[in-house]
Parts: sequence; structure tokens; C-alpha cells
Amino acid sequence: MKLGTFSVVLGGMPLSEACEFLSQNGVQMIEIGCGGYPGKAHCDPDVLLNDESKLAEFKQTLKDNNLEISALSSHGNMVHPVKAVAAKFDEDLTKAILLAEKLGVPVVNTFSGCPGGSPLDKQPNWVTCPWPEDFTAILDYQWNEVLIPYWKQKVAFAKEHGIHKIALELHPGFCVYNTSTLLRLREAVGPEIGANFDPSHLIWQGMDPCACIRELGKAGAIYHFHAKDTKIDTYNTALNGVLDTGHYGEEISRSWIFRSVGYGHGEEFWKAIISELRLVGYDYAISIEHEDSLMSGKEGLLKAIQFLKNVLIYEDRGSMFWA
Repeated sequence: MKLGTFSVVLGGMPLSEACEFLSQNGVQMIEIGCGGYPGKAHCDPDVLLNDESKLAEFKQTLKDNNLEISALSSHGNMVHPVKAVAAKFDEDLTKAILLAEKLGVPVVNTFSGCPGGSPLDKQPNWVTCPWPEDFTAILDYQWNEVLIPYWKQKVAFAKEHGIHKIALELHPGFCVYNTSTLLRLREAVGPEIGANFDPSHLIWQGMDPCACIRELGKAGAIYHFHAKDTKIDTYNTALNGVLDTGHYGEEISRSWIFRSVGYGHGEEFWKAIISELRLVGYDYAISIEHEDSLMSGKEGLLKAIQFLKNVLIYEDRGSMFWA
């Protein structure tokens, strides 16, 4: 495994400074946003796809700092019910795929997206229960008329350009948010669809990350991994449950908040996750994503780096000399 970082947390730095900072602190891989919600602070496909000198400079910066790109990330809602919104996210994802091809990056990260509840809607509609029957009808429309057709087309495009791993982050608010929905889309579209596995979004839903890793790992469906933690507030959850729409900044009243790894769960929890990843054959980036509102980006990142250095398994397992 290799220690990585999602570069968005260092978006205020030029790429050269961000890479130098990561390299000096023992990071081996970098996940770079190039559109959609992550933005383009460190990587603008409009520039890098059209200016060979800028592309060469970009690649040299990474090489000088001994960093490998784990994934290009263009998270967005490409099936948004407002066509102009969907088209912009789709354009960003298309360019991310083209740039990944040009750079030889094997993984592109994004979201599945979430359509409206009907062709007339103007806002996405995320369904959380099957009754009344209106909700089942919404799910049928979203999956069969929008989501599956879109991803069949996008996967075909990615394959034409040598990209065979589109890693979807399992994220509530989008149609793919748990194990079964990821596997459903994968079965309908093809093995190019896999997971950008982020435990933080599973924890607050009451899921066991290790169980999910085991199930997705059996299918060979884990393509990337985000190291981010979540802390459940047992008092607020006891009062209101986990479906919390309060602002992330209202930490003291929320049922859960995102934390840097080690601040939601300790080493035993994270060692179990890393061991489960090794068990199912995942041997790629462990990419730190900082979204901890209780500490600065720099401090949260540095604490996560130090924490994971003692948790990751870096070397090949070797021969079983004792058996």
C-alpha cells in the first residue's frame, strides 16, 4: 500500500509547494482534483490537454517530488435534472477521463449522481425509504431511465480511452451510497464501475467498513480508498438519529461530524480496515481526505499522515515461513 493525499486540502498552495510539502512528510501518492466539486486548483484539463509545455511542467513537478498520481477526481452530479448543470459536470468528467488517458493514470474518481424524481423535476431527489409507493416509482425512473443509460454511455467512452476503473464514492445524497447500490450499478453497466471506498460515509449510516470491504473485495470492486473518519455523537444520535441535515459547522448539535483519521476511531479500528483491504487484495493508495472542521487543514493532514504511518502495511507479505 502507499500513503496518499487528496490535494484539495492544499488548494491554497501552488502545485509545486503542495507536492514538496507532501513529499517531505512521507506521502507517496497524490489524488488530484481536476473538475466538479474538487475544483481545478492544481490541475486544469483545459490547460494540460492543450499545452504540451504546461503538461511537461506538471509531470516534472510530480517526478521531482517522487509522487505518483493515484487518481484524477472530478466529483459531480452528471445526471442532475437541470440539463445545463448536468452538462457542466459531465464535461468535467469527460476531460478528467481524457487527461487520465494522457497521463497514464488508471483511476478516475467521481460520484454516481442523483437525478430528479421525474422528468419534470428541477432538483435531485434522494430516496431513503420504499413507501409510500411514490418513492419506489422514483427509484425505478432514476435507475432505469437515467442512471444506468448514462453510465453505460460514459463507461463505453472511458474504455475507448483506456480507462477501465471509474471509482464511485459511496455517498448519501447520490444513487450509489452503499454496498448494494454500488454492486447494482456495476452489474448493470460493467466491471469498469468500482468503489472509491470512503469509510466516513459508511460509519454514520451504521455500516461496518470491514464487512463492506469484504463484500466489495470479493467482486474485485475496490479501485481507490479515502482515509477519512467520522465521529458519532451518541447523545445527539439518541435524540435525532443519523439523518442529520444540520450545517456541518454546527458541530455541537450534529449527530455526527467528519474527523481526521484517529479522531473518530483509534488504531485498532483502522488497523482492522487496512488488514481487511490486504485480505481482499487491495494494494494501492490510502488517500487522506481532510474534512475535519475542528482543526486546520494543515494540522489535520499532518496528524493523519503520522497516524497512518503506524497503521499502513507497506511491504509485500512474503512467504509464510512458519506454515
